Amino acid sequence: MKAIRIIFICHGNICRSTMAEYIFRDMAEKAGCGARFSVESRATSTEELGNPVHPGTRRVLNRLGIDCRGKYAEQITKSDCDRADLLIIMDERNRRGLTPFIGNNQGKVKKLLEYAGEDRDVADPWYTGDFETTYRDVDKGCRAMLKALAE
Repeated sequence: MKAIRIIFICHGNICRSTMAEYIFRDMAEKAGCGARFSVESRATSTEELGNPVHPGTRRVLNRLGIDCRGKYAEQITKSDCDRADLLIIMDERNRRGLTPFIGNNQGKVKKLLEYAGEDRDVADPWYTGDFETTYRDVDKGCRAMLKALAE
């Protein structure tokens, strides 16, 4: 069985998309279905390319016992969009940021919280410093997404 290829996407790939990548992967592993998914994250912008995970996201992941060492921000490419099964954005701004890369792959794009039945953005800690609210949004979205995809 081919793994479902998921790419979580945000503006810089140091806060929200990285948090979602690692939390979803951890949830899937703990649920015994980790091999069913190939999980990555990317940025729509070049602003943070090569930078490590934001300290606020690292603190959340460390508290959960999740190691994200070795992760550095990468920008999404057209090839990434072509090979992914799902492109999971954190907010509407990310949808606009995907425009140069998306090609005919619009149908693969979903907002993370859509899986939880909510039409809203994942809170952006870049402006608020509130990584706990972001964590609650990411956790809620990832739990619902895993449930939907594992069925």
